[in-house]
Amino acid sequence: MNPDDIRNRGTRGRSGNPAKGASAPAARRGPATAADWVAGARLRTLPLAIAPVALGTGAGVVAIADGPWHPARALLALVVALALQIAVNYANDYSDGVRGTDDHRVGPARLTGSGAAKPKHVLAVSLSFFALAALAGLALVIVTQQWWLLAVGAVAIVAAWFYTGGRHPYGYYGLGELFVFVFFGLVATAGSAYVQALTVNLEAWLGGVGAGLIACAVLMANNLRDVAQDKAAGKRTLAVLVGPLAGRILFAVFMLVPFAIVVFFALLYPTAWLVLFALLLAVPASVIVLWAKTPRELLLALQLASFTALVYGVGLGLAFAL
Repeated sequence: MNPDDIRNRGTRGRSGNPAKGASAPAARRGPATAADWVAGARLRTLPLAIAPVALGTGAGVVAIADGPWHPARALLALVVALALQIAVNYANDYSDGVRGTDDHRVGPARLTGSGAAKPKHVLAVSLSFFALAALAGLALVIVTQQWWLLAVGAVAIVAAWFYTGGRHPYGYYGLGELFVFVFFGLVATAGSAYVQALTVNLEAWLGGVGAGLIACAVLMANNLRDVAQDKAAGKRTLAVLVGPLAGRILFAVFMLVPFAIVVFFALLYPTAWLVLFALLLAVPASVIVLWAKTPRELLLALQLASFTALVYGVGLGLAFAL
């Protein structure tokens, strides 16, 4: 998944010449700095990893038949989610850079595509975070003694890599949102609940649907920016396949449908009504995307959507657990 900063910058074709109607971005000078590497992790995407773990942990607390909840397991699940998110961000930087896709991007320069870092170094950092996710996941398996979870973790890592990696990355065929919905929605939420109670309840499944849809909205906002450039690069994201207008409408649907789930849960958990305050972020984000004319506006919508995910996940998780 690729949501990151959106800035109004020019694009280049594969030959390095400025694309028609756009100015070429300034050439990078010198190696990547520590700030460049931190930016490469795309910290704005991390709420999408935190939200399902918080939500799933709260759902798991509800499902525990007796005894206390397990904070250590929640922490390990959070490490898995954060490490996978950062790993896939660096993996996308590497894969898009070596493939030449980033020659067409209008967002901020990437480590690989800009030449600020060697591809093998970006790849090594990505693999390091994949390894961290795997180790935290293994610790969860050992603690819970649920060895079949190893297969789930392996599938998640493979799916993260082939989003933009390999010969036929599925992110180039309009399937990015499906990956985000399944793994950063259903799997992350249900998995966080399961390691608490060794079962998955309705709270986790429905909550995962809501978290996954908001994550899809964040990805859509990012890809709406690059529709023309992605077409030129042969990257057929969902925004490219359905077109900008339908993509804007889908963004609003992704953002607002999760609140119908909140209303349902509020009938069972009175404090869940407070999560509706997140509409103060979700509604403006939807309005901005529907009428956005500049990349800067889409950046604001992306930021609002990311914060919506955090409030949604943490808020519902607390409503379940308290």
